[in-house]
Amino acid sequence: QVQLVESGGGLVQPGGSLRLSCAASGWALDYYAIGWFRQAPGKEREGVSCISSRGARTNYADSVKGRFTISRDNAKNTVYLQMVSLKPEDTGVYYCATDRVGIDRCTTRSSLYRYWGQGTQVTVSS
Repeated sequence: QVQLVESGGGLVQPGGSLRLSCAASGWALDYYAIGWFRQAPGKEREGVSCISSRGARTNYADSVKGRFTISRDNAKNTVYLQMVSLKPEDTGVYYCATDRVGIDRCTTRSSLYRYWGQGTQVTVSS
């Protein structure tokens, strides 16, 4: 059974850093793109970043460019989202999702992902 588990969330002060992990079990991630999404209270879910199956392509929302870095370790079946210079507006539940979206492609369109994790809470507050 396909399963994604996010971890690494928590409470951090503005300007701080966190590294989120998305671990897959039940199948190998090698041929699957991964997307990171977030949802703040009262707001729609938004795409944050994505990485292609081989890691050659990445994409970031304008709001996180230069602050977030997505990476993957297929040997560990895990994808990471390194977040630095965090802002209060980064607060929300962060989800990872996966699906086949084409060779060396990725997308932050949530409708193209069938498999989702349960999410991890990130709170940026002083």
